[in-house]
Order: sequence, then C-alpha cells, then structure tokens
Amino acid sequence: MVLCLRHALAVLVTLVAIHHGFTYVPKSRHNQEWKKLILTHHWPATVCEMDHSHCKNPPKYWTLHGLWPDKAQMCNNSWPFEYSEIQDILPELNHYWPDILHPNKSQLWKHEWQKHGTCAASLECLNTQHKYFSKGLELYTKVDLNSVLEKSGIVPSTKYYQIKDIENAIIGCFGVVPKIQCVPPHQGENVQTLGQIEICFTKELQLRNCTEPVDESLLSLNDPLNWSYNDDLHVCDNSTNTLYPPVKEL
Repeated sequence: MVLCLRHALAVLVTLVAIHHGFTYVPKSRHNQEWKKLILTHHWPATVCEMDHSHCKNPPKYWTLHGLWPDKAQMCNNSWPFEYSEIQDILPELNHYWPDILHPNKSQLWKHEWQKHGTCAASLECLNTQHKYFSKGLELYTKVDLNSVLEKSGIVPSTKYYQIKDIENAIIGCFGVVPKIQCVPPHQGENVQTLGQIEICFTKELQLRNCTEPVDESLLSLNDPLNWSYNDDLHVCDNSTNTLYPPVKEL
C-alpha cells in the first residue's frame, strides 16, 4: 500500500511538472547554483572572421549572443526547444539576436535555450522559452551597447583603440564593470580584435559587475553545436592595441 502511494505521488509530481513545461533533473557538475546573468553581445565582423566564413551582409551593430547564467549549463536535456513558442517575437529575434553564421535559421536560438535557457528557467521571469527570449531582447534594448560606444566616439574603424577606453565608456554609462573579450594577436602581430562584450545582472535583473571569475571549462562542455569560434576568445589585454573592425559587405 505504501509503495502504491509513493508511486502515485511520483506520477502526480511528474504530471504537474510536464503541465508546467519542466521536468526535474538532479543537480550535476553542469547544473550548479548560479549567481548572475550574463548578457552577451558579439561583434558580427569578428564572428565571421573567426569562423572563416564569408557572411553575406552581416549586421553592422552589436547583436545578442545569449543570456547566460554563470556556472550552469545544460540543466534540463528533456526540455526541447519549441520554435512555435517564439513566433510572435521572430522579427525582433531575427534583427537583434540573429544567427550570424546561419541566417534565417534557428540553430542559435535552439543552442542558447538548451545550453543556457534551461538553467535561467529557475527564475520565474525566465521560466518559459518565450519569457527567456523576450527578456533577453528587453535587456539588450535597455543596455543599448551600440549607442553607448558610439557616444564615446568608439565606432568600427581601421584605427586602434585601447581596451580601457572601451571599458570606461561602459562604466561611465552603467557604473558597472563589463567583461570584454578579444581574438588575440596572430603570430608576429601586436593587435587584438574586439569580439565580445558581456554586461552582467543580478538574479533580480539589476546591473552588477562582471568581476567574479567564471569556470571557463563549463563554456565548452557538452556543447551540441560546437560553436568553435568562441574557443579563440580571451579576456582582452589592456596593454595591446585593439581593432574594432568594420563589417565587410559582400
């Protein structure tokens, strides 16, 4: 009788979880308690260059790479990406959160949901795919990184910039320290290339510093799409000239 009751309770819990679109997955080394959200922007020209891809007319503005909980990924493999859940925000996603390497396709969104969204879903405001992608778009618009850099005279150019100037432009606007990543200089060169800028938020979605170290080993584990171009990104060197390359049109 006790076993039957336990079984019935387990079935009830499972049905409730399925009804709410979530299946419990026990904690693992990839499903740790996270403390901050990382709004990650990448620069299309650098993405195309790193992938050795001839991107056709990539955006000339910073686009969203993802909204990442730190120290957690792949939290629920049983929760698949459903394209139908984001139909009403497709115009905004295609514009601000596009798959630069695979235009007009949904590989990037599927990847971001499976790897990061299923972990972010522990917050009520992000606990559906529609909420997760909508909130990413909302935060992207709120930050408006393109305007912040432009107002400080930091625009795509063949001239070189100093990382401190880019960092200070963001600190001056938001009062928090970003994480800025570059492609290191090629052999025999002394110029790094600006590639990615992260702006961080608390779980209450308040701006905060991106100063706490992230376990870099987690960024490449169990990555179903093998986003290899990120393997070349490193925290920028403050003492090295930095190229913020113009987007090439084909």
